[in-house]
Amino acid sequence: MRSQKHIAASLRRVSGALSHASHSPATSQSSRTAAVAGLRLSRAQPQQQQQRCLHGQAPRRSGASNPAMAFPCLDALETRSETLKKRSDSSGPEPSYVAGATQTFHCDEPLLLDWGGMLPEFDIAYESWGEMNADKSNVILLHTGLSASSHAHSTSANPQPGWWERFIGPGLALDTDKYHIICTNVIGGCYGSTGPSSIDPADGQRYATRFPILTLEDMVRAQFRLLDNLGVNKLYASVGSSMGGMQSLAAGVLFPERVGRIISISGCARSHPYSIAMRHTQRQVLMMDPNWNRGFYYDNVPPHAGMKLAREIATVTYRSGPEWELRFGRRRADPSKPPALCPDFLIETYLDHAGEKFCLTYDPNSLLYVSKAMDLFDLGHACQKAAATRRAERLESLHKGVYASNENVSCSLTLPDKPYEEQPESGGSADIDTKLATQSDSSKPPEDLIKGLSALRDHPALVMGVASDILFPAWQQREIADALRLAGNRNVAHYELSEEQSMFGHDTFLLDVKNVGGAIKNFLQ
Repeated sequence: MRSQKHIAASLRRVSGALSHASHSPATSQSSRTAAVAGLRLSRAQPQQQQQRCLHGQAPRRSGASNPAMAFPCLDALETRSETLKKRSDSSGPEPSYVAGATQTFHCDEPLLLDWGGMLPEFDIAYESWGEMNADKSNVILLHTGLSASSHAHSTSANPQPGWWERFIGPGLALDTDKYHIICTNVIGGCYGSTGPSSIDPADGQRYATRFPILTLEDMVRAQFRLLDNLGVNKLYASVGSSMGGMQSLAAGVLFPERVGRIISISGCARSHPYSIAMRHTQRQVLMMDPNWNRGFYYDNVPPHAGMKLAREIATVTYRSGPEWELRFGRRRADPSKPPALCPDFLIETYLDHAGEKFCLTYDPNSLLYVSKAMDLFDLGHACQKAAATRRAERLESLHKGVYASNENVSCSLTLPDKPYEEQPESGGSADIDTKLATQSDSSKPPEDLIKGLSALRDHPALVMGVASDILFPAWQQREIADALRLAGNRNVAHYELSEEQSMFGHDTFLLDVKNVGGAIKNFLQ
């Protein structure tokens, strides 16, 4: 092995050669390259196998130019896999997805789903706050976001703070002195309601990816089965944010005579390409985790690495750049240490922490199915008509005793038969540029959507958006409000919080008690 003095001398020679080359116009790039190559040749030596270091240990010395980098973030994932693997020898590695004590409604009647599937029976986990009045006319149905449980507020059975703790209670946005609030875990979820991790009564095995494709409308129909069981004929209001804002609209469209008022916050009336793309990306990283095993992981190690990455992607869409600029800037977690490929900047450690908290608290298959239901959401008339036609045909076949073949499932998670190609109607990039140049944020909603929301023409509606929201941009809430008004609704309240009012992006609905909570309280009075 060459001595340190020899290497230092070589470095000085190359440094001098490079310096001369950089100041001499007659020296070519090839001369500088040759100088560097000379250093490489002077230091050539047999390659030695590198030692992988675990948990931040200093790598062992080798003959390499530089020490091998440590990857504590990957070590942590491997350690968790090993821990989950060992646990499978006793109780099984799959976590118990619980958010505390809930009430459970069991329905023995089959639930026919929009895309042809069927649940022969199902459970709905729910919680409630406030007293129901004698004629049951003060009931508010609160819809959740994608991964939320029914635990919106603490209860005597579960005193842990809920995800909307500061919005529910005496004198608050959802005033429990006036209203009886019910919140459910959606079907497809994993917090007590029937979902992919539930047992299929047909064979006693978990559904996994034999669970049928869902729509948000299917979730709402299941909720109204619960209301039927409780004897609630008409809701005082349907309230929701994010995915819940979508469900809130769907409840009014599906059951217009059973809903009094509509509140939709940071939601949409039809899913748009950007949000679909972000949810698709989350599903892809989850499904590419080898432990996902096409959804049949319940007796093995769950795909926690894919879940962690999916949550990190989601978290990027939940907040805003201006907030992160103030909150994190370009600060590193420990400036005294050299940069690392594992989380290093404060924003990286924040995302890493968000993924760590989530990866074993929500069922991966539920994330796939519920997020796909969000993508499929479209309250346009054509989509509603197509779903009604499919349901009618499926119902007729069931009445005839004809059941769909298991080999012809329409809910597979496979690639389309044809790969992506430019759509003929788009006219190529030039046509897209022309459309973008002539399009404005105040564009009129499509007639199909206006017609689809016509069932809500007589429903007082509160629609709220947030300027800093990149997942459900404020123009999507303006589209809802405009479509409702054009459908004939004269009682639409539309508010848009500016970036000065909230920099919290999509998560504003969870955080802004003053603006969001205040608007809800005033609207319900």
